[in-house]
Amino acid sequence: QLQLVESGGGLVQPGGSLRLSCAASEFTLDTYAIIWFRQAPGKEREGVSCISSRGGNTKYAESVKGRFTISRDDAKKTVFLQMNSLKPEDTAVYYCAADRRPYSNYCFFDGVDYWGKGTLVTVSS
Repeated sequence: QLQLVESGGGLVQPGGSLRLSCAASEFTLDTYAIIWFRQAPGKEREGVSCISSRGGNTKYAESVKGRFTISRDDAKKTVFLQMNSLKPEDTAVYYCAADRRPYSNYCFFDGVDYWGKGTLVTVSS
């Protein structure tokens, strides 16, 4: 059973930055695409960014393009989401998820096999 643990959330002022981490247990990164979702109060969950299991190909929601960057450290089995120029509308619980997609150059905002428990990001002055 794959386990995902998010960290790095917190309170930040508008225009600030945060880096979220998603630490995985017992998986090789060439097996799973990793996806970051978020869910704001009263809104549906939405895909934010993902990175493929092979090739490091990435995808971003339009609302975060140019501000967020997803990356991974294979040795540490960790995926990061660097969030810059944060806005109040980025306030949400951010979830890390894994989609079993071995040796694939693609990632999608669906097909999730495992979820983390989430970390809260609050952007407010």
